[in-house]
Amino acid sequence: MSTRLSAAALVAALALLPTGTAHAATTLSSGHVDVIDVDWTGSALTLDLRDGTVSPAVDRDPSAVTLNAVPASKSTVPSSSAYAFLGAPGSTFWVLPQSQVNGVLWPGFDTAGVPTGVLLNNSLTVKLVSVTGPADFSVYTTGFGGSVSVWFDSGNGLPDSRALAIGGHAHANWAFEAAGTYTATFEVTATGATGGALTSGLKSYTFTVQP
Repeated sequence: MSTRLSAAALVAALALLPTGTAHAATTLSSGHVDVIDVDWTGSALTLDLRDGTVSPAVDRDPSAVTLNAVPASKSTVPSSSAYAFLGAPGSTFWVLPQSQVNGVLWPGFDTAGVPTGVLLNNSLTVKLVSVTGPADFSVYTTGFGGSVSVWFDSGNGLPDSRALAIGGHAHANWAFEAAGTYTATFEVTATGATGGALTSGLKSYTFTVQP
């Protein structure tokens, strides 16, 4: 009888142990993170999020991460017509910036995980497939002389696509035109060096924008 009771107790104890490899939800509000982190895994393109706010940096499943635009990311639309896609001059928007700002998330693009020679022309395409949220979302860069290059803009229709070279790393401005929660769905596509279409599949990213 005592042996049976011990076995039953063992089974009950094992039932309480965690199983699987479920990912805990992570919220990132400041520091460096490659939102679009493209790697070559085996013979496939993969898309995840590279969290550089910890050391060493780790890859995370985008579905398990919330990217937070804190109140300090609030800004106003410049008067230049080059920023008209953000709304009327002087209106409020939130931006995760191209250049690092203390206390604000600094999101980037990384294709360093794709080796030379596996993709045609050593390039790939990042596609913004869809956006849900309270207002428009865009990604753009600024350069010398006040130049502005819009990479993605949900306000003028989607999908939008941007070609990137492999083996690189870049930053851009990630802009939101109202406070609230946004879901942006991205896909990375390419052509293999010997032909054939490749895709990372669709990956959704959640952003929370604080008023």
